[in-house]
Amino acid sequence: MKKVFLLVAGCGILVGSSFAQSVSQKLQKAFQQFESDSQLRHAISSLYVIDAKTGDVVFERNAQVGLAPASTQKIITSVTAFELLGKEYRYKTELGYTGRNDDGTSGDLIVAGYGDPTLGSSRYTSTVDSAIYKEFCTAIKKAGIKKYGTIRITSLMEDFSPKSIPDGWIWQDIGNYYGASALTFNWKENQFDLILKSEDRLGGGVQIINTVPSYFNKASFVNYLSSGEKGSGDNAYVYLKDGHYMLAGTIPRGENNFRISAAAQDTRNVFDSEFKAELLRSQIRSESNVESIDNKEYLREPVTKTAVKFNNIYTHHSPSLDSIIYWFNKKSINLYGEALVKTFAYEKTGFGSTDTGVAIVKKFWNQKGLDEDELNIYDGSGLSPLNRVTTHAQVEILKYAKTKDWFLSFYDALPEYNGMKMKSGTISDVKGFCGYHTAKDGKEYIFSFLVNNYSSRASQLLSKMYKVLDVLK
Repeated sequence: MKKVFLLVAGCGILVGSSFAQSVSQKLQKAFQQFESDSQLRHAISSLYVIDAKTGDVVFERNAQVGLAPASTQKIITSVTAFELLGKEYRYKTELGYTGRNDDGTSGDLIVAGYGDPTLGSSRYTSTVDSAIYKEFCTAIKKAGIKKYGTIRITSLMEDFSPKSIPDGWIWQDIGNYYGASALTFNWKENQFDLILKSEDRLGGGVQIINTVPSYFNKASFVNYLSSGEKGSGDNAYVYLKDGHYMLAGTIPRGENNFRISAAAQDTRNVFDSEFKAELLRSQIRSESNVESIDNKEYLREPVTKTAVKFNNIYTHHSPSLDSIIYWFNKKSINLYGEALVKTFAYEKTGFGSTDTGVAIVKKFWNQKGLDEDELNIYDGSGLSPLNRVTTHAQVEILKYAKTKDWFLSFYDALPEYNGMKMKSGTISDVKGFCGYHTAKDGKEYIFSFLVNNYSSRASQLLSKMYKVLDVLK
């Protein structure tokens, strides 16, 4: 009986080995066909696949070649954030005042930011603008404040680096919503919308009908937009230049209410305007005609709170990190990634610098056994085309995540494409996917697939990449 059992077990091992080998062979064939496609003639591609349980390599091609990862880089920032900050980490924003008179008049109201990228975001019920204003007004009334001097939106911590845009972000990106800067005070994800109307003829003019919030109607716009073909979609770009928003590109012809999103240079004034209106509705009045400003006096450490006699009356806390990571990956919000990288630096060194945060990420993974040069990165979101990452590194990081108690939160945050749980990435001539997949037979795989410098349209490449990944099903 024992010999029979061993024989059966041995056959099982052979069958398993044969199956794994056949998957490798199928991937080899599929990838050869993929690389021989004319769309990939001048491209470089990398695919790395491992068995999720054993760590054995199933397929490897150019796995040690650094390629631009686009938004697949977000998995690196996400996993690092879970490890360095913890899934329950929350940002804070403080509300307070300076001075106080017996008649209920305070000095200035102080709103102090600590880098929270979710403040004012409509993605959470607790962060939407109306909820924040209600919290703040309730706290001010509870403190017995009926009048105030002015509102100062500032920071009571040593500020994030004044270099708000990471190295390598291109001009075509930084004026658009996905290129918003990460600051100490972020509001409504530092973006606004433009409502546009286009003429019904090809090449016709485009008018700016309105902005949301309406505050941006005051902004300076230089409009070079024109009308494109019906159904051509949003091909409009916003460029920031010398304090102006320059609009270029096209939107479909014959549109009466077409919406595009842009990055706001500074949303403190938006918050200030809206908050003052809410305070007035709550019968809390200002005694000052002074415009609200960011008073640099409040930024100096170690004088801060004691020097200005800051009295805290309320602290708003952001959603927990696992909720932030959920939207960071589901909707690929670059602002969240840049805020997280600066937060790594702030929590470690007391100063929120992108460069320091990136160095911390690289050092962390080097200590886990990855070569630092496999993560040649410049930001936290993958928007910079300077980034170079290996598929080997991405797979190792995904493998590491599977061993952690927060893994289900991370896994849940990954989008689903082609029936597979994976993060996608797209910038000019770059396409990538990395994630996890369980085959019909129960076999689990971890993979990263990056393509740089392909020709023609991304939509044509997509089906070809899916065809390769379908081998894992």
